[in-house]
Amino acid sequence: MQQPFDIIVADTHYAVFPEPEETFTIYKDGKEYLQIQKDAENQWLKLDEETALPLFEPNEEVNQIGKAISEYKEEEEDDEDELFDEEEEDY
Repeated sequence: MQQPFDIIVADTHYAVFPEPEETFTIYKDGKEYLQIQKDAENQWLKLDEETALPLFEPNEEVNQIGKAISEYKEEEEDDEDELFDEEEEDY
């Protein structure tokens, strides 16, 4: 599983803790803030605090956090690919 990481959205710092099944627990100001899950390519859903079921109401902050998570994961995959390519060149 992916390690926790930090993102910044609109000058707000969030700590992101990946969970199974494209779900992420988000911390803000050192406290658990919300859980989100990827729904579609550019659509993210907030999960209900009590039931952990997706809430299908639009939430711009959740989508911005999700976009930052996607961008972070893409950067991380690119870094891993570069590392793998460097190791192949050593042989």
